[in-house]
Amino acid sequence: MKLFEQYRGLRREIYILFFGRIVTNLGSMIWPVMTMILSQKLGLSATEISFFFVVSSIIMLPASIIGGKLADHVNKKWIIVFGDGVSIICFFVCAFIPLGIGTIVIFIVAGIFQSIEYPAYDALFADLSATKDRERAYSLEYLGGNLGLVLSPTIAGLLFKDHLWLSFLISGVSIAVSTVLIAVLIKDITPVEDDSEESEYQEKKEGVSVFKVLKENPLIILYLIGGTLYSAAYGQYTFIMPLDMAAVHGEAGAVIFGTVSSLNCITVVIFTPIITRLFVKMRETGKMLTGRSLIFIGYVMFILLLGFVPTYYFAMLVFTWGEIFDVIAEEPYVSTRIPASHRGRINGMMSVVYTAITCAFDLLVGVLYDNAGSTVTWITILAVSAISILLTLILKSRDKKAYPKLYKETS
Repeated sequence: MKLFEQYRGLRREIYILFFGRIVTNLGSMIWPVMTMILSQKLGLSATEISFFFVVSSIIMLPASIIGGKLADHVNKKWIIVFGDGVSIICFFVCAFIPLGIGTIVIFIVAGIFQSIEYPAYDALFADLSATKDRERAYSLEYLGGNLGLVLSPTIAGLLFKDHLWLSFLISGVSIAVSTVLIAVLIKDITPVEDDSEESEYQEKKEGVSVFKVLKENPLIILYLIGGTLYSAAYGQYTFIMPLDMAAVHGEAGAVIFGTVSSLNCITVVIFTPIITRLFVKMRETGKMLTGRSLIFIGYVMFILLLGFVPTYYFAMLVFTWGEIFDVIAEEPYVSTRIPASHRGRINGMMSVVYTAITCAFDLLVGVLYDNAGSTVTWITILAVSAISILLTLILKSRDKKAYPKLYKETS
């Protein structure tokens, strides 16, 4: 229990958001099997599936921009409630109509409104935590999300063949419960007043454009490029990996991938508190470098031993350790280096860039997979992952000079 004591002392609202994440993700049963829905239920090829992801992501791009703008000017709590409300209706409709392209279109509509709320959710965690507590707050958010995801991918895999409609229904109910929790229990979202020296970089800059803020913080742009390439490579865990499993194991691939995804979540639940506590003195850049290197190693293990099911679980263990290191570092890194007045817009803009590059990469690997095969596709994925590691290494070497006040404790 001592591992969880590190999360004590945060604001009450953060714990409510934490429980909201748990409940919402208890019903996250569609995205984990979306590739298989499109390939096995609707008969799409890898190229067509990648095109679907590209088109749906492009459609969602304006939502991230709008959500970021709203998050800096409108009550963040009600942005979340509104976005969730629309997505709940969409999931219920999907549950009770025949599975087809129409179902997928409605699902995308739900995704659009969830994209609107994401910048507000992320900015709210930063608003409600002091600089010294930021990493613990985001670690708790990440832990909550994965506590909810422990069983949902496995259940989704089991429901996939004959009862897929139930996955949509459960998702809608879970989001509804989470929305009620947030709407009723969160009363105060007044940002924490942080007067520490290290919070200087977060001072509000009203009337200043996002582009001027980025011009004054060039390392954020370097971070964005490296993070985008990492995100593009990381995303193949839910795209190319399940396609390979389906190709090698047939219909059993959905169940295998579901259990592998559940292991991912179980590992996050067990190891997030451990890694957060053991590596509390490691800087965000060091954690990102460690995480992205472990992701690379996990992919290599999966590729070299494809077809040997037990290896998938060990590869996923290493992969997930990498994911934990990266996730608990990314949001604190950005939020402690940009003005608080621009968090929503910068989060929204970063989401747009991530989505655009990831879309292009998904389309590329989809075409490669159909025309050149799995091996060439994975070599491309590993190359992009390696470039992201190199850029993170450069970021790590320059960060202290750019933000010296964040390093004073250990200097």
